[in-house]
Amino acid sequence: MKSLTSIVTHFAKGITHSRVSLIGAMMVTVIFPFLLGAIFYDMIWGIQNTYVAALIYMVLGPGFIAGLILVFLGLFFFKGKEEVRLFTLEYLRDYFTDPAKFSRLRKLVFFAVFLTCINIFIMGLLAYRGYHYMESNAFCGQFCHTVMSPEYTAYQNSPHSRVACVECHIGAGADWFVKSKITGAYQLLAVMLDTFPRPIPTPLHDLRPATETCAECHRPEKFHGNRLVVNDHFDEDEQNTHRKNVLLMKIGSAGDRTTSPHGIHWHVSEDNLITYKASPDRTVIPEVTLHRPDGTKVVYRTPDAEEVLAQLGPNVVERTMDCIDCHNRPTHIYKMPGPALDRKMLEGIIPQELPYIKRKAMEVIQRDYASHDEARGAIATELNNWYRQNYADFIAANPGMLEQAIAGVQAAYLENVFPEMRITWGTYVDHISHTDDFSFEIGCIRCHNDMHETETGEYISMDCTICHEVLAQDEVRPQILKNMGFY
Repeated sequence: MKSLTSIVTHFAKGITHSRVSLIGAMMVTVIFPFLLGAIFYDMIWGIQNTYVAALIYMVLGPGFIAGLILVFLGLFFFKGKEEVRLFTLEYLRDYFTDPAKFSRLRKLVFFAVFLTCINIFIMGLLAYRGYHYMESNAFCGQFCHTVMSPEYTAYQNSPHSRVACVECHIGAGADWFVKSKITGAYQLLAVMLDTFPRPIPTPLHDLRPATETCAECHRPEKFHGNRLVVNDHFDEDEQNTHRKNVLLMKIGSAGDRTTSPHGIHWHVSEDNLITYKASPDRTVIPEVTLHRPDGTKVVYRTPDAEEVLAQLGPNVVERTMDCIDCHNRPTHIYKMPGPALDRKMLEGIIPQELPYIKRKAMEVIQRDYASHDEARGAIATELNNWYRQNYADFIAANPGMLEQAIAGVQAAYLENVFPEMRITWGTYVDHISHTDDFSFEIGCIRCHNDMHETETGEYISMDCTICHEVLAQDEVRPQILKNMGFY
């Protein structure tokens, strides 16, 4: 016991005779109880506040490790004037070579092993919980609040909201994990220095290949047949007339043992390899090549292909078509004004019974606002004033309806427009469909526009029936839905 006490005494003296060790010891002593308690609390109950978790795993954790390193460096390399022989190589060599002294050295070894085991245990817990925190949705979407607020908001309202961010952005494997952390460190530095772009560009070139992400859950060769799609929208009249478009989408299959490739998923069949040349944002596609199973190629080019490719020069993108070329925003989906309001009205968040609400809402949400706070106030003030002036009796007879509508209109704006990040309606393009004006830079019209021609005069068709059949358009109660028993 006396020898052990002597060892502890020498250890303490070694620390006190080195300023570096003393600083490290103070850091460890102060941080250790808070860090250990916080880690156990997080493991049992979970820490919900992402900033508290960041303080633990990104400040206290590294601080604890830095303190241990300082203690070690001070004892062995930055000692004071008084020699601390207990922690010199000469002292250890003397005890290892003298059998009479070796038994006393064992207690020193046991003490060192005991401290090492405690530190390894704490650092193991820290590494385990820290890893899971830095892989969490809260860390990805909330830590850099202003920067990631648009993407996190869109993600929460998306079909993939129950899929963790890292499943697509990192996935399995060490290569992409390391790459993502290096990229993340650069992005964190950009946030600290306020040099990040506004809006954040879509990471077209930094995501894992679609075959390594989408195909983990989706198998195009197993898709079969057609799918009925009903798109609801509301007119801007007094009654907010509810209309429907009914489409029969030809989803098709990439092909398997029971069927050949057909329908929309024909594009991603292994038998129909498609490559193309495009602008960096993949909106302008002057050349498309179909590679057939027999080794032949069919090249489709626009009339101005040579000129466009020359203008793009080294910036031209040569790519093999996959899921992301159409499903380019499968999660971070931003809606246009009309669809955003239609969704809120369909869900009952904005009351359909409120006269002219679609028209008035379209007016107020398409105005420019400097911030979300300004938008909230302006939307509430304008809708309140207009309805009190024009439908005072209706509002009095239906208490709470206007307030509910205002909240719904505000939500439609706040979920899709972020002035601080310069994100407005249409900033991010979704290629899963096409707009009503059939823009050549949107969706399937980028290729299916009757402009891509082969040397023999074949075209990539613009025929709408290739992808879908229109069963009803702008109908209040479509007959096709009646026949199917929806009414």
